[in-house]
Amino acid sequence: MAERKRKLPLRKGDQNANNHANESKLTAESKQQKLNESEQSVYFSGSQTNTTNRRRRLGEDFFSQPCVPLAKAFLGKVLVRRYKDGTELRGRVVETEAYLGGEDKASHSAGGKRTERNTAMFMKPGTIYVYPIYGIYLCMNVSSEGDGAAVLLRSLEPLQGHPVMRKLRAAKRKDGARPLKDKELCNGPSKLCQALDVPRNFDRRDLASDTEVWLEDTDPVVGDTHREDVVAAPRIGIESHGEWAKKLLRFYLRGNAYVSVVDKVAERQQNQSDLNCKHT
Repeated sequence: MAERKRKLPLRKGDQNANNHANESKLTAESKQQKLNESEQSVYFSGSQTNTTNRRRRLGEDFFSQPCVPLAKAFLGKVLVRRYKDGTELRGRVVETEAYLGGEDKASHSAGGKRTERNTAMFMKPGTIYVYPIYGIYLCMNVSSEGDGAAVLLRSLEPLQGHPVMRKLRAAKRKDGARPLKDKELCNGPSKLCQALDVPRNFDRRDLASDTEVWLEDTDPVVGDTHREDVVAAPRIGIESHGEWAKKLLRFYLRGNAYVSVVDKVAERQQNQSDLNCKHT
């Protein structure tokens, strides 16, 4: 039988070295864990539990404000669509347009006109108004305070569900078309509806309480939208409506790559106006 080796006690120096090595290992593991957590998006499975409390669904109080303030307030908020397979598609609102109701010659409710199509514009604030354009595309609006007033959602910055969005957008494109870049998924009102699978029957539904589509508070990763980040410019595609075509009722986040149309003239004028205010 082989002689069993005796385990000699560690000398003080060796013990200190081992302790230091163990501490270094724990420190490295802790650093790596923090690094992994910092790189993990709050919108995906690993970190959703930690950030659930940081999200807040916006209710009736948010939508119950006049059209122009609501159009600006939408910027930076997160539109969420629960797709049929349970996937939640998320996009940060980066561009809106305000349509003021009866006085607004470019609005579907101009002159107080009520039709079967625009009924949602006269319903309580937060009601979804979905209408077709060119017979094949859809646009999504949300009613505000004021008869016939509503906000058009023009563009989103995709945050979650890119593969599904890309698949939904591709279904409306020609075979063999080049792959879409992320910034092309939702940079327009009809593209937005395609990418989030917003159907015609969402019309007249309540964005404050619906289970398939809703609005959440400011994206916790990006942070709050400041007043100086918002550009006011003329609305798109209403050139035939005289003076109303020139009114600054389109709002977007300055410098955001997901905005549908950047208005350099409006940005220069706003910069000059801000500069003049600082000098007075």
